[in-house]
Amino acid sequence: MKVLIPLRLTNHEEAGLPKQNSDTLDQLYSLIANEEDARVCKDIPAEACREVPRNFFLILASNVLTKLGDLLTSPKTVLAWLMSAVGAPALVAWLVPIRESGSMVPQMVIGAWVRQKAVRKWFWTLGSFGQALSVLGMAASVWLLEGYAAGGGIVACLIAFSLARGFCSVSMKDVQGKCIPKTRRGRLSGLATTLGGTATVIMTVLLFWDRGDPSLAFYSALLVLAAGLWIIAGFLFAGVDEYAGETGGGGNALKDAVQSLSLLRDDAPFRHFVITRALLLCSALASPYFVVLAQKESDIGWMLGVFLLASSLASSVSASFWGWMADTSSRRVMIRGAAMASGVCLVVGISTLVFGTDFAGVWFYPIAFFCLSIAHAGVRLGRKTYLVDMAGGNKRTDYTSVSNTVIGVLLLVTGGLTAVVSLVSEVAVILVLGLMGLAGMVSALKLKEVTAD
Repeated sequence: MKVLIPLRLTNHEEAGLPKQNSDTLDQLYSLIANEEDARVCKDIPAEACREVPRNFFLILASNVLTKLGDLLTSPKTVLAWLMSAVGAPALVAWLVPIRESGSMVPQMVIGAWVRQKAVRKWFWTLGSFGQALSVLGMAASVWLLEGYAAGGGIVACLIAFSLARGFCSVSMKDVQGKCIPKTRRGRLSGLATTLGGTATVIMTVLLFWDRGDPSLAFYSALLVLAAGLWIIAGFLFAGVDEYAGETGGGGNALKDAVQSLSLLRDDAPFRHFVITRALLLCSALASPYFVVLAQKESDIGWMLGVFLLASSLASSVSASFWGWMADTSSRRVMIRGAAMASGVCLVVGISTLVFGTDFAGVWFYPIAFFCLSIAHAGVRLGRKTYLVDMAGGNKRTDYTSVSNTVIGVLLLVTGGLTAVVSLVSEVAVILVLGLMGLAGMVSALKLKEVTAD
């Protein structure tokens, strides 16, 4: 059922905005949402519909700031460099697993707690502040400690960072589901990724313009800057006008979390989605091996900057297209992203296996990495939009927390398996992940459509 209601604030003073500013937001939102359909709300309460333009841009700005903060604290670049600089290189191997899985594994417990609250934006705000404090702790560890004491401090702060990120991950999908109409969520995520990607392109160029290694002081300043971005994002998100939603009662969070696992047994569509998402991990896991192959072919110092630029450009040029496409069918976005990721992996793997690493010149792997990054952006945005659209009420929080917890564990397991396969060769890993992506595409083909027409 479609609810037709003006997307204009009826009381601008109550919303904290002058009438002129609110009208501007309405006009900008109408351009983004399509003028003829800008007043149609789907899947959200009628009273929440009036606040959509303002909420849209507050959530958008918060996401852009945190995406830029993610670049400045990347475990693959900034934190890895800091570990070597402070004299704790052996701890580098723990950065990516902690950063990715640390925010996912505890999400069933976090989700059970979040579900008990009718208004959930404060979890995202506190999570953003928590990430800011964690990053400041990393900067303090670098300046006040040395060797493995400093490295241990960074790892400890990264654990806290990941836990805070878990609160943001669970609450974001739920707040977005309550505040943004069903057919506008994909373009919100797409715009955030595009704008964030554009900012990271600029930052990457600044970082690697002289093709040298920035000083320790420069990297530490980036950490402080990143913390500031999360603080600003937290305050912006606190301004989102979220209406109270369903609650799950006052049960014990851990007990509720364990009970939530029954969704995998009893909810067949959700189980199918989790299996598909697990298979689509290939698009994320294959990227580092492209970098490894490029390093074998060429040890040019600025090549890392080329890969960072390729990743940022891929997000900038593709995310909005994926987002608009996801509003029509998030399922088809996952299918196309999986097909592209699988195809790139298989082409790179087979070509390298047959011809060797130096057959196509220095730019082959960066270009392939760029294509894989576009595919990963589609897979990531498609499965996020699909998850939000397939559930309503408390199910949205349960689906998010259970899915992320299971994927977090599988990410560790799959990472361990690929590490074993890499003992054979990096090419073998890429081929295995290509076949895994192919299986994910087939699984996505069997998913049901959830996006409204």
